[in-house]
Amino acid sequence: MTLKILHRPPSVSDTEQPVPRWAMRLAYALPLLLLPSCLWRLPFALHFEMGQVQAGGMPPHWASIPYVLGLSALSEAIALLTIGLVRGWGEVVPDWVPVIGRRRVRPVVASGAAALGGLVLTFLFTTVPIGGGRELALYGIIDTVEYSSAVWETVAAVCVTPIAAWGPITLALAISHYRRRTVAIAR
Repeated sequence: MTLKILHRPPSVSDTEQPVPRWAMRLAYALPLLLLPSCLWRLPFALHFEMGQVQAGGMPPHWASIPYVLGLSALSEAIALLTIGLVRGWGEVVPDWVPVIGRRRVRPVVASGAAALGGLVLTFLFTTVPIGGGRELALYGIIDTVEYSSAVWETVAAVCVTPIAAWGPITLALAISHYRRRTVAIAR
């Protein structure tokens, strides 16, 4: 009995044009980069506050569990989709997809969706500390969360800070994908 391999290792051979090594590495590293943030959220579903000092309390269990689990799963699923920007399934829809399987994906569709997503993620997760327990985000001034100890604050920063790179990495991959695909079409 032979073991059937379900996932091929990253290769440039399944794309029309060679993928830059930096793009391949970033695309595969992105889900791992977001994993600490997703894991950090999970205890909140069970009302473990991870050292945060909550003024208003937490929502009831029935509301927090699906929300937190869904948010973590959705974050990782979207991060995994960025791998399509460096693989063949980002250029041609896989056979197993009903109706549209084996159709070419237009470069502007894949790259445009990724660029829009990268802009939204950059908008949501880029903040600059301005002092006084406040941060300046692209969407306005927000109050930061207080922690019961410096240890909890450090753990939170280590887990959550990498999420700020999600948008810029997605934008870089979208631009690389578009350039690589439009060069292939022009030839």
